[in-house]
Amino acid sequence: MSLLKVTLPLVTDPVLIFFIVLVIILLAPILLNRLKVPHIIGMIVAGVAIGPYGIGLLNRDASFEIFGQVGILYLMFLAGIEIDMYHLKKNLKKGLGFGLYTFMVPMVVGTVTSVYLLGFNWLTSVLLASMYASHTLIAYPVVSRFGLSKSPAVIITIAGTIVTVLGALIVLAGVVGIYSDGAFSMGEILKLLLRLVIYCLVIVYAFPRLTRWFFKKYNDNITQFIYVLAMVFLASYSARMIGLESVLGAFYAGLVLNRYIPNASALMNRIEFVGNAIFIPYFLIGVGMLINVNIVVSSWETVYVAAVMSVVATACKWIAAWLTQLTYKMRSMDRSMMFGLSNAQAAATLAAVMIGYNIGIFNESVLNGTIVMILVTCAVSSIITERAASRIKLAILKDESRDGDERVAVRSNTLISIANPVTASALVDFAVLMRNPTVRGGKMYAVHVRNDNSPGSRAIGRNSLDVAEQAAASVDMKLTAIERYDLNVVTGLVNTIEERDITEVIIGLHRKTTVVDSFFGSKIEQLLKATNKMIVITRCFIPVSTVTRIVVYVPEKAQFETGFRQWVMSIANLTVQIGCRVIFCCHPDTRSYIRAVLKCERYDIRHEYRDVEEWDDFLLLANRILDDDLFIVVNSRRASVSFNTSMDELPGFLQKYFSRNNLVVLYPGQFGDEAPVPSIMDPLSSDIVATPSTLWVTLAGYYRRLILLRKRFTQRNRRKKIDL
Repeated sequence: MSLLKVTLPLVTDPVLIFFIVLVIILLAPILLNRLKVPHIIGMIVAGVAIGPYGIGLLNRDASFEIFGQVGILYLMFLAGIEIDMYHLKKNLKKGLGFGLYTFMVPMVVGTVTSVYLLGFNWLTSVLLASMYASHTLIAYPVVSRFGLSKSPAVIITIAGTIVTVLGALIVLAGVVGIYSDGAFSMGEILKLLLRLVIYCLVIVYAFPRLTRWFFKKYNDNITQFIYVLAMVFLASYSARMIGLESVLGAFYAGLVLNRYIPNASALMNRIEFVGNAIFIPYFLIGVGMLINVNIVVSSWETVYVAAVMSVVATACKWIAAWLTQLTYKMRSMDRSMMFGLSNAQAAATLAAVMIGYNIGIFNESVLNGTIVMILVTCAVSSIITERAASRIKLAILKDESRDGDERVAVRSNTLISIANPVTASALVDFAVLMRNPTVRGGKMYAVHVRNDNSPGSRAIGRNSLDVAEQAAASVDMKLTAIERYDLNVVTGLVNTIEERDITEVIIGLHRKTTVVDSFFGSKIEQLLKATNKMIVITRCFIPVSTVTRIVVYVPEKAQFETGFRQWVMSIANLTVQIGCRVIFCCHPDTRSYIRAVLKCERYDIRHEYRDVEEWDDFLLLANRILDDDLFIVVNSRRASVSFNTSMDELPGFLQKYFSRNNLVVLYPGQFGDEAPVPSIMDPLSSDIVATPSTLWVTLAGYYRRLILLRKRFTQRNRRKKIDL
């Protein structure tokens, strides 16, 4: 007899079905947040209520099958793409340890309890225990919402998920083989492992190369989004073809594509939005529609089996998290996070129980008990994960406030100089990647300066700023557009810098159009003389997300510049977002200062160092920079401490040897009174900003070279060869 006597007419109209689902997705979080209940439970409960075992408003038709399957794949893909590969490598050993614990404990405890408490034979008990061992990251959206996707406990759990799901699949294959053939076939297991190895090698070799080529050729965000989804489902289907779970393919695709989708990019924003708004809620509602609450009271056998399964599955996951905590001396909140994330049973468990039920290993009581276990474990997982996430987030905030004296809060107001709509989007994307997302209060501006009020000039300026605003809005970044009329571009930029309290300026490198034109151009040269703020000059031929390495040349005595800390943090932010390694080519005395900034500001990035003591060492870099590298040159203004006369040769050298490389020239910020802006209306401006004579600079350069030659002969083994 049904417990829910209220029934409604079955809805079959596709438009109305989609409307009902959207209403649930909209109202479930709003209503349950007031009750302090995770909205994930609300989605599942709503699925129970409106499903065929509730009021019968909706059937679990093909739309829920398709969207539900897409949702679980999307969930695992997000877990893979949001994980920090550097942190994954650091915590891989702990992740493997947790994976072994969360697989072996349920296998041992689950097998014993199934034999002695449920009365099953050993073969059925082993398969049932493998269901306890596997789990689904149902509560991962909670972690993502709290911004803890890079937390060590989360990374350890994700790494352990792969181990235990693979183990459960191997056990499933072995049990099915024994039940069908009457004997254990080691050959089939070895074939599965061989297919797994070949699959991983093909994906890790083909996907990065294909993705880098595609992203270089097609820079449209929508096209890239469709491409990423196609790669995810290709990897998922390929995994299913070789006998693995499709969720493993989706997760592996996320790990491989992780490198090419920065967290602060428009593409990542679209991926997260579509998944969290549509596909994942659809999956959760579909899970709820599978649950028949009436089976709980259908028979005492079902109640008993469901209770044993729920208790054993939950207890085993807690024991595994506790053992991991003891082994690696972790905090209790980390144990709670690992337990909460790993407790939910869904996709892999459903697949295993359906296979076992169809071939006759499981009876109907186990099938019904599994449905109840899914409801219980998902509810426990959501509640525990949300509580653990709030505790970890609070602990992080306390640590940051406690270390406030050591960490220096660098206020960052960024000004982007927009000249035309073609380069506007790329400049905004670069500025977003260099920006520190943890600093609050900083603002971002985009300015287009013109000295012509013609309708055509106004249209170009307005169009350029519109493109910049759209690029910022695609990553949820607020950008203030400024359209300015002034005497010249430099005057307009400097006035904007003063009016908006700008700390850093990002500008694109101009194209050399005439023979007499300089490498930087007259506008940038005048801007460098007119302001002491940090100036970043960029020229990238490929999308920044496809960069393989960042190579930074740092001049001697750079640590004594006022803006040293600021530019180190900016490069560290860029490295974090891209996910590549950064190589600092610097003087040995500067290395310790760079390390100190990275450590004090808690940048866990892969950074390496190469000794560059003289100008000739810098010349050797020309043969070491690859086409997919981003070469950053930290330059110096003429009046700065780190300036030397050899830097006068830098523009010509960059033009000659780095004309086809991705290049960033960075001038650190400095204190001091800013020089007046040379105006086209002032005939004496050239005298005001006069530089030393060419003869004096040439003689000083020759003198310095003689000193270097003498030093080289007296210290034969001083210099180290650079090998990037």
